[in-house]
Amino acid sequence: MHTHLMLTRRQTLALALPAFCLGTAHAELKDEGDPAASPRWLKVRAGLFGERAISTDTDEVITLDAPKRAEDAAIVPIAIRARFEQKPERFIRKVWLVIDDNPSPIAAIFSYTLDSGRADIETRIRVDEYSHVRAIAETDDGKLFMAVRYVKASGGCSAPPGKDAVAALAAMGQMRMRVMPDATPLGPQLAQLMISHPNDSGMVMDQATRQYTPPHFVRKVDVTYNGRLVLSADIDFAISENPHLRFYFVPQQGGGELHADVVDTQDLHFERSFTVQPPL
Repeated sequence: MHTHLMLTRRQTLALALPAFCLGTAHAELKDEGDPAASPRWLKVRAGLFGERAISTDTDEVITLDAPKRAEDAAIVPIAIRARFEQKPERFIRKVWLVIDDNPSPIAAIFSYTLDSGRADIETRIRVDEYSHVRAIAETDDGKLFMAVRYVKASGGCSAPPGKDAVAALAAMGQMRMRVMPDATPLGPQLAQLMISHPNDSGMVMDQATRQYTPPHFVRKVDVTYNGRLVLSADIDFAISENPHLRFYFVPQQGGGELHADVVDTQDLHFERSFTVQPPL
């Protein structure tokens, strides 16, 4: 998984860099255009999916919520929601999150199982210039479905961090998990994982040294419940500082343990377990 993701990034990075070098002032001149004709998307699409058909009739499969104009390009909230629960007769295997005009367009790849309950994800992203944002879902029969939103935001990948470097380093790797109460016993239950990590993009200049902070970001998150995978995420620096992920899992009658395993680009490994109370 990770090797394929990195290879695709290398293939698409050269494509994205010219737009980054133009500067964010040019973002104001861009209009939405035809999402199907975006030159970068066409190359990313070819690298990820080849000639496979991608349906944009997603009303029964997946939705993507994102602001039309972001208040802060470094923390743009998005929500990808499945239109059905994960059942043996039909489920979503994987969701790709693509931001066409980011320096590295493939922001994340989320993998799901039947134990996920729902193939939903909510997070915050960095958007470097006005861009189409896409969620492409693959169902268990191998079909692809895409939801698209156009987000007006610029400068997110080069925005200064919200926390000073010393504080960020001291807190790096700390995690919190919150499980939301659910009125439906043993139905899919919503949880939120919060990871303290600077998620440095490598594009931010240190004002004291005038040097760019090296890239250092979370690249892999695996969440299991009682030893069974519910979410696997290969992510990029497009995910905002201090990544947080809201996702579903299927609780068990006796309760159990959610376990988060996180690896970053320096191969630092963080993990933590969280007790889940039995459903009422």
